[in-house]
Amino acid sequence: MFLLVCRSLVRAHVSVSARVFTRPRASIMSSGAQSGFATQDFHYFLVLDFEATCIKNSKPSPQEIIEFPVLKVSGKSFEVESVFHTYVQPQVHGISDFCTELTGITSSMVDGQPTLDQTLQMFHEWMEEENLLQPNVKSVFVTCGDWDLKTMLPGQCTHFKWPKPQYFNQWINIKKAFARVTGVYPNGLIPMLQHLNIEPQGRLHSGIDDCKNIATILKALAERRYRFTATGACR
Repeated sequence: MFLLVCRSLVRAHVSVSARVFTRPRASIMSSGAQSGFATQDFHYFLVLDFEATCIKNSKPSPQEIIEFPVLKVSGKSFEVESVFHTYVQPQVHGISDFCTELTGITSSMVDGQPTLDQTLQMFHEWMEEENLLQPNVKSVFVTCGDWDLKTMLPGQCTHFKWPKPQYFNQWINIKKAFARVTGVYPNGLIPMLQHLNIEPQGRLHSGIDDCKNIATILKALAERRYRFTATGACR
């Protein structure tokens, strides 16, 4: 209800400052569908990796999302079809020097950007535009760990008393999928890439770069004919 009531107000507020990108499908899918993948239960995988406010040797309260990237990955070709990406203005704490050192995100990158409640509305509209909310379309989020959707997003929504869309309640932890395929449980993103002989893209702890690396791992596991299932859920 909150998302629908606020739609016109949010559009007016964030139309200039938001940084949301959608890639043309034609340029991405030009290589054609890939063969050799197991048939999947999902039409799309939504690769997500939040970055949040942080301070050295502690955790701010509340901790707030400052980068919100999602890649829409085809469940047939395992290619990226569309991208949602925006930086997010925190409402309680600023960006610490430690946070900038870790994530590369500076105060100037989040100043004037949408707040998380506005970002959630924008994301909902993107989901609608991408036909991801159609009853006959099955999608699932993919994260590196359970923190993003089990802890971070629910915690911030609870703190600010915002409703959390139900589609965030189920996800695939790529670490668990990796362990099922390889027999090795990884302690992070880089060990998975190294095990699969994949060159890392971009900067570690850049949300959008981490999403690209997770998507690459997702495809590599699919090439081994792994059939993905949800590994995490919450209310």
